[in-house]
Amino acid sequence: MRFGPRSLPGQLALLVAIALFVAQAINFGLLLRERSKLRLAGTTGPTVTRLIDAFERLGSGRPLSDRPRGRVRLVADNPIPPELPRVKDIETTIRLGLAEAGVASGRIVTGVRPVSPNDPRFMHMRPDQARRFLHSGAELIVAVEVRGRGWLTLSAPWPRTERGLIAQLAAQTLILYGIVLLAVLWIGHRIARPLRALAAAAHDFHPGDNAPPVEEQGPSDVRAVIAAYNVLSKRVTAMLDEKDRMLGAIGHDLRTPLAALRVRIESVEDETDRAKMADTIDEMNRTLDDILSLARLGRPSEPPVEVDLAALVDAVVEDFRDLGHDVTAEEFPRLPMRLRPALMRRAVRNLIENAVKYAGTAEVILNPTPKGARIEVLDRGPGIPPDKLAAVFAPFTRLESSRNRETGGIGLGLALARAIVEEAGGTIALANREGGGLVATIELRRK
Repeated sequence: MRFGPRSLPGQLALLVAIALFVAQAINFGLLLRERSKLRLAGTTGPTVTRLIDAFERLGSGRPLSDRPRGRVRLVADNPIPPELPRVKDIETTIRLGLAEAGVASGRIVTGVRPVSPNDPRFMHMRPDQARRFLHSGAELIVAVEVRGRGWLTLSAPWPRTERGLIAQLAAQTLILYGIVLLAVLWIGHRIARPLRALAAAAHDFHPGDNAPPVEEQGPSDVRAVIAAYNVLSKRVTAMLDEKDRMLGAIGHDLRTPLAALRVRIESVEDETDRAKMADTIDEMNRTLDDILSLARLGRPSEPPVEVDLAALVDAVVEDFRDLGHDVTAEEFPRLPMRLRPALMRRAVRNLIENAVKYAGTAEVILNPTPKGARIEVLDRGPGIPPDKLAAVFAPFTRLESSRNRETGGIGLGLALARAIVEEAGGTIALANREGGGLVATIELRRK
């Protein structure tokens, strides 16, 4: 299954949204890294300075702070609980700073814990210090072992920069999405509108319908495509006009000598030879009509009209009955359809003619469907091999085993019927009947 938008504006918006997300993710990573460096530098510098001063005071026997409650205190045991998260970078930086100052220290342990406004320690701090702790949201505790004396410990605000950074990034992303995506959707809609008009014109294109050219609008590339389509449609129409003129001339030039031959055979004294010659000329005329009809089907001169499909099929059946053929059909209910009646009559006639030729009889059924109508022509003839059911619709295709030239036609009847039905927006199919025979089915849809 395919996920995501299918339209051009939607795909452009999705592409830009992904690009913005990736860019913001990279930006977040870089900002987080820089903030971490700044926080590390802002925390370890004063901490190392206070620890060095505390070590010097211990060495000289002076008190750790000039104030009664200084930040650095000396305790007997490690004051940091083991469950608190440690900050390895702070520990490493403090160890390097003390080593550079020539201070010999033991273990260095850090821990981060959240602060609470109810902590009684804030009552003994200056207001500005208490505000820094509360604003940061967390407290960094540093404990440095003094061999033989205990542990020096102090605390400092530990800003939760990730929270503010995430909120800032989310706000930036929403603003960018609101500004950029709206602009992309607007631009994509402007680009897609002429493309949709071009697609509709190409879908509805019919040579010779004198449709106005598609308006050239949009970006230069889209305008170039529309202009090329307009030129191409004119060329196709001109080529088909030339083809129709050529086919008309061919039909006229061939019918004239055939008519002359028809007159000339009347002088043939042998009745059998004269009948065979007349049949050959009639077959050539029918073949010529089929070829010209198939070639001109893309540009029919007959407009589609509202007709009663039941009356049309019944008229074709009556024509065969008048010629003495055994064609049966039940009374059909009235079924209005919009189609080209002469062409559809020919398609149904071709199917019934095939059934009569190869089975001697035919049965015609017409049924309404939810979307249109279904015409079925059934016979009890030899049928068609399953692997040839689709191939017989190709022009000039004949089955040598049963449907050969001696039974009439040159393989254009089914091809012409399929072209007529497909031009009307329907489908046609053949299937072998159980017990022998063939069923030809035309499915038509209402327009």
